Amino acid sequence: MSRVFDSRVCELGEGPLWHPVRQQLFWFDIIGKKMLSQENGEAREWEFDEHVSAAGWVDEDTLILASETALWKFTLSTDEQEYLVSLEADNPVTRSNDGRADPYGGFWIGTMGKQAEAGAGAIYRYYRGELRKLVPNVTITNAICFSPDGKWAHYADTLTGQVMRWALGEDGWPEGEAFVHVDTKAEGLNPDGAVVDADGAIWIAQWGASRVAAYDENGQFARAVDFGGRHTSCPAFGGTDLTTLFCTTAAEGLSADVLEKEPENGMVFAEDAVAKGQAEHMVIL
Repeated sequence: MSRVFDSRVCELGEGPLWHPVRQQLFWFDIIGKKMLSQENGEAREWEFDEHVSAAGWVDEDTLILASETALWKFTLSTDEQEYLVSLEADNPVTRSNDGRADPYGGFWIGTMGKQAEAGAGAIYRYYRGELRKLVPNVTITNAICFSPDGKWAHYADTLTGQVMRWALGEDGWPEGEAFVHVDTKAEGLNPDGAVVDADGAIWIAQWGASRVAAYDENGQFARAVDFGGRHTSCPAFGGTDLTTLFCTTAAEGLSADVLEKEPENGMVFAEDAVAKGQAEHMVIL
């Protein structure tokens, strides 16, 4: 059974990032407008004036940070925030959601309506100063992750129950048409955040199912790891040997009665010796 890694309750825990240089986990409470971490056993927390949801690492002291209006360069030692590029800043309906760095140094980030308005979101890629829209008309952007050989990107619109696969070409830009890689629609499952391990299996947090499920290279179910918290939202491999699977959860949408009986909802969990993960890729600004 998984253990509690951090007992702070997030309304909407998301975006866990294991920084491979710092050996440190960062994650977000999107609704709480916070980035959280632990450093040398101490709880760390950064508060923002707008929603923040995802990050990638640039160097030991620098993150790329996605907020509801922009991408930012964030310096951990000074808390300095430097503007990089606008992200739907002219659209008050949307905010950022799921994001992850690709093997080429790019950063993919999804947006969605703050009330999950139908088709309000999109998926973008930021690469060497350019932000390009890749997928329009998405309702709940999720499952952005990449195969270890750099050949495939994945993403989902959670409402469809499907995770898409898309071929990557020169400099990591997608080519051709995306196709369905994992289909959980018949089972009524909700694919949320996802990560690919070193062997190419995709590990998908399934909102409302208290688990992260692994699917093989052919998109077939392999196994699942159960986590505390009903709304498992996003996994990340970390630890010194990258075999610990972390998972954020959310208290959002649960009744006061449920939260009283199950106070672990919204905490971050960890399960050791799950599989060998990939080190998160460095973003090139």
